[in-house]
Parts: sequence; structure tokens; C-alpha cells
Amino acid sequence: MTAESIPKATAKRLPIYYRYLNILHDTGKERISSTELAEAVQVDSATIRRDFSYFGALGKRGYGYDVDSLLSFFKQILNQEHLTNVGLVGVGNLGHALLNFNFHKDGNVRISAAFDSNDDIVNTIQDGVPVYPVSDLDTQLQEQQIQVIILTVPSDYAQGVADQAVAGGVRGILNFTPIRISVPERVLVQNVDLTNELQTLIYFY
Repeated sequence: MTAESIPKATAKRLPIYYRYLNILHDTGKERISSTELAEAVQVDSATIRRDFSYFGALGKRGYGYDVDSLLSFFKQILNQEHLTNVGLVGVGNLGHALLNFNFHKDGNVRISAAFDSNDDIVNTIQDGVPVYPVSDLDTQLQEQQIQVIILTVPSDYAQGVADQAVAGGVRGILNFTPIRISVPERVLVQNVDLTNELQTLIYFY
């Protein structure tokens, strides 16, 4: 099954399943039922079974799911067997926080290059990551074979930077700006609006 055949909601839950399966593996647990998994990840068991059904028969009725087999399967699906390098564009407050966190500490993703227009930090190393001029974005993406970027620039620059990243061959953008950028169909955009998420939380509080 191709990624395009899987609902976006299901795709968003796959890393949650994978993370918990890693925990189970580390504790030596050999199998788990959909009910047990549902209680752990706070997703109802019917949804879990439906999510898993998109990938064929991953479990056995009356037995549940083999933890190691499931972990191996999702590791392949989520491309966790290879290190994925990511670019960060915009090294302001949020960008610095993401550099400090960096994803290689928790998985097979890491920020390997950052870009900014601030002369004070361009051509320096920030939290172990080299910072390049944003004008070099498309060139560096191609040279370093980076196909995913995180966008944390001011709103006025978001579309222009996105265009430059697309020219550099980017295939995925994690967009932290409130602007909904326009990209070709071949490029995937995941929007993260922290203000909107907080306002939604406050509304339902």
C-alpha cells in the first residue's frame, strides 16, 4: 500500500504506535492486544485495528500482536532504519529551541543544517549544527541531499523561502508559520500553528 492510500489521521498515529512499541520491546514484552495498546496510547481499540488493517494482517485473533514483528514493520514503514537529515530555516527563538532539542536524541531524524539571514550567526555552529546564509538554501539542500525542512521564519518570508526550498528539491516542509504556503503537489506540507493549538486547548478547557 502506498502512503497516498493511507488516511492522514492514520499516518499521524503511526509514530505514536512505534514509540510505544519501542517501550514494550525494551521491557521485554512479547505480545500485546489492541485493547492494551489502546489504553497505553489513548486511542480506541477499534481505531487501532482499522489503522493496522491498512497494512494487512499484522496480528492474530485471540493472540494479539507480536511486539517485535510489529516494531520491525513500523520501523520499515516509518523509515527508521536510516538516518534522515533535516534542514531548519529560521534560527530565531523557536529555531534555537529546535536546534537545542534536535531529533537525533529520540529517533533517526536530525537537523543537520540551519539557515538564517542574521550575519551574527551565519557561518557559525549553533548547538552543533552549521548555520548557512538563507541565500544558499537551494544549493545546500541539493548538495547535502536534504529533502525535508522545518520552517520557522517570519510570516512575510515564508512563501519566498518555501519557493527557494522547492527549487532545491525539498519534498516535505514542517511549517511553523501561520501562513499557508503554496507548493507543488509533489511537496507535502505539515502546518503547526502553536497559537491555534493553544487557543483550541483553552476553548475546550
